[in-house]
Amino acid sequence: MADSLVLVELVGGEIDDSAWELAEAARNAGSEKVAAALLGKDVAAHAETLTKAFDVVHVFDDAQLEVLDGEVSAALLAPFVERTAPAMVFVPHTNYGMDLAPGLAVKTDRPLLTDIIAIESANDGIQAVRTMYGGKVHAKVKAVPCDRGYILTLRPGSFAPADNPAAGGTINTEEVPAALAPGRRFVETIQPDAGEVDITQAEVLVAVGRGIEEEENLEIIDSLAEALGAEVACSRPVVDKKWLSKSRQVGTSGLSVKPKIYIAIGISGSFQHMGGVKGGPFIAAINKDPAAPIFSVANVGIVGDLFDIVPLLEEKINEAKG
Repeated sequence: MADSLVLVELVGGEIDDSAWELAEAARNAGSEKVAAALLGKDVAAHAETLTKAFDVVHVFDDAQLEVLDGEVSAALLAPFVERTAPAMVFVPHTNYGMDLAPGLAVKTDRPLLTDIIAIESANDGIQAVRTMYGGKVHAKVKAVPCDRGYILTLRPGSFAPADNPAAGGTINTEEVPAALAPGRRFVETIQPDAGEVDITQAEVLVAVGRGIEEEENLEIIDSLAEALGAEVACSRPVVDKKWLSKSRQVGTSGLSVKPKIYIAIGISGSFQHMGGVKGGPFIAAINKDPAAPIFSVANVGIVGDLFDIVPLLEEKINEAKG
């Protein structure tokens, strides 16, 4: 397999975990060399860090890229992709990645596979796995063979990064056109309001979803979290019902967390929610639906009624604590 290119995304001025995940996904797909494309303003300092996982880091550093726009990035990357001809271009399936990938596919005339959670084959056309119907079905999709190559968006958290990457790559500074002429204007980024706790710093999280049914039932979640010395988090439906604050929401429309242990209770495990769970924590799931997507990523899964299991679990924890 020829070379691959990974689009690196920065979040809050730092390299997003998806960069390391996509680098390993590209190597597992058989790429001989894996390059990175790093776009932004004053981002050159991150290039040296990226050489640990990439054979070469292409840096597009310009004031015009201070706020990344999918249309602008696609227009900038299209001629670069045509010139370097990577067999596969890996893009994180984030808001930015989903904005960029379709335009890049059109401009480079390449097949596009989106929201990939696994790559089964990269020979004779790419065969990959993506979810459907809210994660209840895993579908195998295959792109027809294409000499020009492919573009894939990969769901963050679906691929484990290498433990100790040691690519020892080089850095190339790429030229950015003087006028990129964006077709739309950035207005603002809206962040969740600061809450009474910072779940992004918690090592243990007990997260609850719509399966809790009523606000009053949150008492058993609070009690379990207290027994574990954990913080309480939630999925979006709980926030939409105003049972918990936005500052406790995990997911692509909430906060990204990196706990060591993540206990998901009554949470289906949609990619919007799991996209906020970073760092490969130990995941324990409780759900009465045996087909819930959360079980496909959980280290331990319990199929059953949370109202029976959670009190029993708390009892066993307290017994173990003496």
